[in-house]
Amino acid sequence: MKRLILFKGGVETLEFFTEQMAAVWEKMGYSVFWYNLMLQQASSSALVEFFNAHSSDEWYMFTFNFEGIAGEAGLYRDDGWNFWDWAGVKVVNVVVDHPLYYNKYIRKHPEKYIQLDIDEMHVAYMRRFFPEVHTEYMLTAGTELNYNRCIMPDKNYLSMKERPIDIIFTGNYTPKRILRKHLDNMDDEYIDFYEGVLSYLIDNPSETIDAAAENALRREFPDITDKQLVDCMPNMMYADLAVRFHYRELAIRALADSGLKIHTYGEGYNYIECNHHENIIEHGGVDSKVCLDMISQAKISLNVMPWFKMGAHDRVFNTMLNGGVALTDTSLFYENTFADGENVLFYSLEDLRDYEKSGYDECIAARITDKVKCALADTKHLQEIADSGYECCKGRHSWIERAVVIEKYFR
Repeated sequence: MKRLILFKGGVETLEFFTEQMAAVWEKMGYSVFWYNLMLQQASSSALVEFFNAHSSDEWYMFTFNFEGIAGEAGLYRDDGWNFWDWAGVKVVNVVVDHPLYYNKYIRKHPEKYIQLDIDEMHVAYMRRFFPEVHTEYMLTAGTELNYNRCIMPDKNYLSMKERPIDIIFTGNYTPKRILRKHLDNMDDEYIDFYEGVLSYLIDNPSETIDAAAENALRREFPDITDKQLVDCMPNMMYADLAVRFHYRELAIRALADSGLKIHTYGEGYNYIECNHHENIIEHGGVDSKVCLDMISQAKISLNVMPWFKMGAHDRVFNTMLNGGVALTDTSLFYENTFADGENVLFYSLEDLRDYEKSGYDECIAARITDKVKCALADTKHLQEIADSGYECCKGRHSWIERAVVIEKYFR
């Protein structure tokens, strides 16, 4: 019997992804043990007992972002024992953030461990700084609500004419002043250094966090070693988060101040600074299923990449798989896979940068906002873009397909 340990009770979005893949793995013959991270003691005791009763079976574990391999009580002990090595379980971990967020956990990875990263730059980071870790590249994915027409038997998704929402954005917003808590305990010279990295990224939005961080560190410390360099990378979390939220605010501000209404599903949009906040319709925080429900009712879904310059984000796949049009900044993967005006709408971060530097000149914002207004005005063409995007992603970029890819690493 093939036994697979999966996690619930952690990050809601990651559990949502996992549930979709679990259904595929069960059809492939895996018996799933759900470990509840909200009930650590009870779950760890149940897992050890269940493992002892079936120790001769084949055992695997799948997780996202180090859930279950981050020193959790019951799975780890102070004497160095951990369940995964004790039981000889093979662990596959998909990391959907930059690995710099998890340096301390990477160093303590289980003996039988494979890491899948969703951006090729993240893979390069791992192979440079953690060459001992088996790391591979795998795209993130999306979810098709009406898969196999389980909801609407007569069509794949709502037509543009049936969609009540013009523009949607799903995800949270955190202003810089809240993010600054990451730096509060540092001396002023260190705060100035990390603020300098952030300013550089804002001014050079095509640059990666890896290159910006290394260049800044080498200017200060010309003889810095790779070991010293990687030890500094977790502090770049501030710049990585702040730059994505900075451009998230600029994109929403440009749309709202041009007269376009944008529906936000997530927390923090009361902090957005703009002249026409009445055009930001806030719906507050919701779970992944509600986000998908609302994306499936929107014509255009805004995406601002979380500084992944070579990969993708699930917002784009979710949009396309549910019949909407993705409005996104670019990445190497997007440029090689999609065509602007054919199956996606691209905008430029450089245009948003220039918009801010101009003092929020609407003529500069119009490079983006006019494109959106023209798209919304031409329902026929917008429908063609959505249909083409769906065909690009159907059967290629859902978690169902990724489950098949991941299962190969269990063997």
